[in-house]
Amino acid sequence: MIPEKKYSVIIVAGGKGVRAGGDIPKQFQLLGEKPMLMYTIQAFYDYDYRVKIILVLPDGFDGYWKGLCEKHQFNVPHKIIMGGATRFQSVKNGLVEVSDDEIVAVHDGARPFVTSQLIARCFDIAFTKQCGVVPVIDEVNSVRFVTQRGSTIADRQSLKIVQTPQVFPASALKKAYETDFDSSFTDDASVAEKDGVKIELLSGEETNIKITTPFDLFIGKQYLHLMTNR
Repeated sequence: MIPEKKYSVIIVAGGKGVRAGGDIPKQFQLLGEKPMLMYTIQAFYDYDYRVKIILVLPDGFDGYWKGLCEKHQFNVPHKIIMGGATRFQSVKNGLVEVSDDEIVAVHDGARPFVTSQLIARCFDIAFTKQCGVVPVIDEVNSVRFVTQRGSTIADRQSLKIVQTPQVFPASALKKAYETDFDSSFTDDASVAEKDGVKIELLSGEETNIKITTPFDLFIGKQYLHLMTNR
């Protein structure tokens, strides 16, 4: 008997986003006519309205977010969870809302341009192979290793730029997150891999940018303008 496909996503927007500038965290800043975070949530709803959407917000910003949703008439169903002091803790808080029999994605709230096609590929491989799935893109810049003795050229063909959504069987990711925080944990795949979860890479999307700095925000606005006026 083929198991039922049950999907959920934890959208991590628990940071203060100070590097993007402005008086409010970057995820609440306008991208076009509405806050960036709304595009991110909408992307998963557009992929499949049945996906359980869990939104992790900075502590104390739930009222502010609800006010934004009312102002912009944003009605996509989602569950709000308060984040922790680290991304690790924020994801761990979100996992409380996820059932063991689901496939769960973890996605950056500041990646508003993820497509349904990429979401589908990540979910499908994680479900079929019961492994962790991480989208990546090629490194196109020249890169160097920096050591105490100086630096050496690195082979960029052996490097990949990691994106989200990172997708896992929920039971495996929840078990992995039972560990204590380690500074080596840079993303969800690093947590899962340390617990023995197999990770498979797939091709990501160059447009699936993470908006972190004011320049990123500028690029995001230009890309949105291009997409809505073509």
